Amino acid sequence: MFQKQTYLERRAVLQQKVGKGLILLFGNEESPMNYTDNAYRFRQDSTFLYYFGISRPGLVGIIDIDEDREVVFGDEYTVEDYVWRGPQPTIQEQAAQVGIEQVHPIHQLTALLGHAKSSQRPIHFLPLYRAANKIMLQEWTGITPREIASRYSLDLVKAVISQREYKSEEEIADLNRAVDVSVDMHIAAMKCAKPGMTEAQVTAEVHRVALAAGGDISFAIIATIDGQTLHKHSHANTIQAGDLFLVDAGFETPMAYAGDLSSTFPVSPKFSTVQKEIYQLTLDSHQAAIDALGLGIPFKNAHLAACRTIFDGLKAMGFTKGNTEDAVEAGAHALFFPCGTGHMMGLDVHDMEDLGEIWIGYEGKPKSTQFGLKSLRLAKPLEIGHVFTIEPGIYFIPELIDLWRSQNKFNEFIHWDKVNSYRDFGGIRNEEDFVMTENGAQLLGKPKPKTIEEVEAIRAEADS
Repeated sequence: MFQKQTYLERRAVLQQKVGKGLILLFGNEESPMNYTDNAYRFRQDSTFLYYFGISRPGLVGIIDIDEDREVVFGDEYTVEDYVWRGPQPTIQEQAAQVGIEQVHPIHQLTALLGHAKSSQRPIHFLPLYRAANKIMLQEWTGITPREIASRYSLDLVKAVISQREYKSEEEIADLNRAVDVSVDMHIAAMKCAKPGMTEAQVTAEVHRVALAAGGDISFAIIATIDGQTLHKHSHANTIQAGDLFLVDAGFETPMAYAGDLSSTFPVSPKFSTVQKEIYQLTLDSHQAAIDALGLGIPFKNAHLAACRTIFDGLKAMGFTKGNTEDAVEAGAHALFFPCGTGHMMGLDVHDMEDLGEIWIGYEGKPKSTQFGLKSLRLAKPLEIGHVFTIEPGIYFIPELIDLWRSQNKFNEFIHWDKVNSYRDFGGIRNEEDFVMTENGAQLLGKPKPKTIEEVEAIRAEADS
């Protein structure tokens, strides 16, 4: 937890922004994996953590704006719970640490919400992503899961985003720690990967570093020789000399702040000539995106800078042709770069996207429906305190190559024979995390090895 005053101030600002009514913030419950007592790792809802700071299952927070009171609802552990869990602080003790004086059993929430409903007081709640919380909302208010999308409080969504998107100094400090450990995770992968190992063995080493640092992973680890698959979560391949290995992994601190980095390295001690050429182009696009960042400048500009750099570089290599601006506007570059350049990051690795991507990344403006560009999660102007990733990549995806070629798509921009000759190349991505400051974008955490020389030096050390 942060200091009590942090949570008191956050809730006071939220009250002021929403204005009237009752704010209902759900915590998360434990989620069974295959039976009740065998649960997935518990992760508290991020917005609940932001305002109430308590990482414990089965809690609900109420901020009653009209009556100026704040309550945490939840049931205390019993002696039987202590037998299995050991001694635990009470909800009352935890609530006091964040400035909450009133704690009530969860069943009392029914009467409170019923009274608010009968009094026609606004009950503000966020879009819900957990089925258990949707069911509880229906039991307490009569609002069915299907109705949530049309009845959640947009005022509350906007108020929460307007606070959570600006990271404080204490948040930045924890994010720096998250990135530092994330860098260690990636270096561990570069050092341990050897021909004949499985992807799973490398993944285990990456996860070990996170656990040893006292936290856990911020999302399911991607560690694969199938880098052309953007989110490949199976780890069944055996790696061989000549392969490229892509790792996308991040650390989640005990405070639940996330790091998110990607690296690509050769399983051999050095990149091949072909691998080196494409890898350097991804670095060039990465730097082009960074150079396009600026206070008050739309993040979309950084994305387009990366797209143009990739298309131009591939043109020099004989993959693409034609006018770069026309090609990028038409979306031809998305054959090689079908995703976005970055997203916001904080308590969530994709920060607040449960509240609606158009609100967190687009200020309510509609997103593009064009393949590739529609996957850009962040487009709005960057402001001081915004934390985000930079992660352009180049991918040769056989299924996409075959489809677009069969459709005679972008023949004016693509040399299909050249592209097809690289269909088994795979994919390359590097990713770093930044915070926008009054002096421009600042790298979070310690630098991750990413240049060809840095990566090959680590691989040579691993091979010795």
